[in-house]
Formats: sequence, structure tokens, C-alpha cells
Amino acid sequence: MTKPVRILIVDDHPMVAEGIRAILETYDDIEVVGTLGNGQEAIDRAGELAPDVILLDLNMPQVNGLSATEILLERNPDTRIVILSMHDSPEYISTALRHGAMGYILKDVPIEEIKSAIDRVMAGGRYLCTGATASLDPGTADGREPLTQREQTILLELAQGKSNKDVAADLDISVRTVETHRKNIKRKLGIATTAGLTRYAIEHGVLQGTGKGF
Repeated sequence: MTKPVRILIVDDHPMVAEGIRAILETYDDIEVVGTLGNGQEAIDRAGELAPDVILLDLNMPQVNGLSATEILLERNPDTRIVILSMHDSPEYISTALRHGAMGYILKDVPIEEIKSAIDRVMAGGRYLCTGATASLDPGTADGREPLTQREQTILLELAQGKSNKDVAADLDISVRTVETHRKNIKRKLGIATTAGLTRYAIEHGVLQGTGKGF
């Protein structure tokens, strides 16, 4: 017999989370392994709960859905993340997909559609719910692909002169993950050297924490 798909629901509204849980548990091929209230709890407990799919709210306290998606996928790369949201704007959807989510569902869809999304992402596909019309163009107004929040954090660390090993220790991720982020940052910004990254960070106010330019 095929093992049931392990689902973790993360939403800061308990009634929403428990409502989804109650209906999903009526499916024989699904096991809900937990409901959590924010992104930090998901990051802390995903390794222990070992979900196949995480249904993740976007707007949550402590760590929002986008930041949580990046960190969860760094630590659990085989996990599929499906965003649950009230927002149907192309900006929200394309940003979520850029952060690594494999699906995007509006909270007012029928529960059958959530089940369809789970089935699709488990099969390796991407799922956008009915009514969620995404603009998947990752470019910005100036033609440059924007850095994710995680990449901005790593750029700040690198611009302070820290090594990949130092950054990995600070953020509790592997050196290999830092190297991957570093390559992506250089590609997105069109910068080939670490000195160039530092200069960019200074020119755009990153070292002063202003976030200017992002």
C-alpha cells in the first residue's frame, strides 16, 4: 500500500488551519502531521515532522511565508511548499514562486482544489489555483531580477567581509547552500567578484541597513 502524503499546515489563524485539517483528514491518502501558527515554528519543527507538503500562509508573525519558504527549502530541499493566501495579485504569486513555492492557492477555494494542488506538486508539477493569474516574469522595472529576502541577508553578511563558512555558521545553513546563494546573487546583479558585491552593498545602502535599491 502506498504511504499517505504527509501534510503540515502553517497558518496563524487556528480556525483556518483546523478547518483545512479536518477536511484533508477525510482523504485516505493524506496524513496531516501537524498544524502550526507561524513560519518560525515551521522552520523549527519541519525536520522532526518530515512533511512531504507544507501548506503555508503568506502573512504570519515572526517569520513570514516567503522567508519561511526559503529557509525551509534550504534545510528540507525535497519538501514541496504550497502557499495559502488571500492575495491574488500577480506580484504576490510570482514572488512566492520565485522563492521556491510549487503552488499558490487562494484561501477561498474549495477544499477539493487544495487536494488537487497536493496531488500536482507531489507529481512534480506546479499548481496555481483557479483565479490566481500569475505573471511569472521575474524581472524588475530596470530589467534586473530582484534579490529575495534571504539573498539580501547573505549579501549583507558577505559585504561585511565574512567568509562562506562564517555566513553558514551565522545562519545555521551549510557552506554549500551559502555558495549557491552567492552564485545566484552574482548572477542576478551581474557582478563577478566579492569586491564588486561589497561595492554594490555600499552604493545601495545595504551596509547601513536601509534596504535601498531592493
